[in-house]
Amino acid sequence: MNTLGIDIGSSSIKVTLFDVENGKSIGNASFPPKEMDIISLRQDWAEQDPEVWMNNLQKAIESLRKEHQSALPDVAAIGISYQMHGLVMVDHKGQVLRNSIIWCDSRAVNIGNKAFIDLGCGFCLQHLLNSPGNFTASKLKWVKENEHLTFDKLHKFMLPGDYVAFRLTNEIKTTASGLSEGILWDFERNTVSDELLQYYGFNREMIPDIVDTFSIQGHLSNEMAEILGLTAGIPVTYRSGDQPNNALSLKVLNPGEVAATAGTSGVVYGVTESKAYDQQSRVNTFLHVNNSENNPRLGVLLCLNSVGILNSWVRHQLLGSEISYNEMNLLASNIEEGSNGLMILPFGNGSERVLENKHIGASMHGLNLTQHHKGHIVRALQEGIAFAFKYGLEIMQPLGLDLRVIRAGKANMFLSPVFASTLSNLSGARIELYNTDGAEGAARGAAIGAGFYTKPEEAFDGLRLLESFESEPNSRINDYYEIWKKFLEKELQS
Repeated sequence: MNTLGIDIGSSSIKVTLFDVENGKSIGNASFPPKEMDIISLRQDWAEQDPEVWMNNLQKAIESLRKEHQSALPDVAAIGISYQMHGLVMVDHKGQVLRNSIIWCDSRAVNIGNKAFIDLGCGFCLQHLLNSPGNFTASKLKWVKENEHLTFDKLHKFMLPGDYVAFRLTNEIKTTASGLSEGILWDFERNTVSDELLQYYGFNREMIPDIVDTFSIQGHLSNEMAEILGLTAGIPVTYRSGDQPNNALSLKVLNPGEVAATAGTSGVVYGVTESKAYDQQSRVNTFLHVNNSENNPRLGVLLCLNSVGILNSWVRHQLLGSEISYNEMNLLASNIEEGSNGLMILPFGNGSERVLENKHIGASMHGLNLTQHHKGHIVRALQEGIAFAFKYGLEIMQPLGLDLRVIRAGKANMFLSPVFASTLSNLSGARIELYNTDGAEGAARGAAIGAGFYTKPEEAFDGLRLLESFESEPNSRINDYYEIWKKFLEKELQS
């Protein structure tokens, strides 16, 4: 028996076939081979066409079928992971009304900031655990204010994963965890926030019906089964935003456990049982996938917008596309710690929550044209991203984050020993890298949601530690971080 995990990212669509019995992935694929386009009609805007997600999902499954045709008929459940905080709007016929406004779009920052003041900072922090900020609810308010003809046609608004599940099953649903990431959930009352809906002028009927994260949420329609080459009637049994799902994939489910990713964005996600929040909403708290009223589990999330995008930009614009990411990692490993004084502030992809929604851009400091070369640029890039992680971790630790161990999938920036060891030295935590990713996490979630295991812990029997990094007592990286931090604070002040 197999499950299918679907990961709707902003760069690509990934799929994984998961063998329920042995707890391991038996095949995976992604599409497109290069990053999906992000439509940016104005500075700080970021949109994608949801139909492109569906087309690329079809192509990813076609690619999977070439290697694993005999395994696809055994798929018994589907799980979905998706890019968080996005907005999809549909009319009464289920037709998309406009492009999705995705996670890294910054147009609604001022709307969310005003809501934070008007609703009351105390109310927002106590009930929403966050400022409304630049999240899904504020993005919908932007549409209401600026595209009122489109808003007037709205039947339901959804998160990206809700939309993909709708296309698969013809049922419009969402989860409490998903609503919390859109800043629509009242943590005190354990329901949708009526105050926020009233303030933004939204009707409760615009919100899809709520289902449990692990549950039967609909069944694959005949039409989509034919398009995807799967069996009609397969249940969708799990959906989650990408960061809670990444934590699930790494078995980060209990207070004190911490997960990280460094793909398109950079994220640290720590689980707590308390309603923790940052007064400035520089880090954010959401319902975790295994939250329940009797067993509260919340995720405190640090997000950095520019990790993978900046890494890609340096490769394509400065180094040349003929240099691979593996070659970049080798270049970095040949440079001493501190990059010979070269520093990079790794921002530049919209407003950064960790910087209180300021947009300072990316910048390079200390460049010496006779001393620095490609290797220094790559090392400074990787150290700069690790420094940004450290800056966020300093905000998270007072909220009860336990930094003894950080778990991550061995992928993206964590393929670089320089990055992983730098983060370990900065944080003092052991970095553990595992054989998993978001699509595999969604497949595990599908198996749990379908009830294929007597105990949910059995879903992680195939999870394996591949590599670990311990902090080095002789490292001077924290000294270099303090210099970097001064440059950052100077930029923030200016």
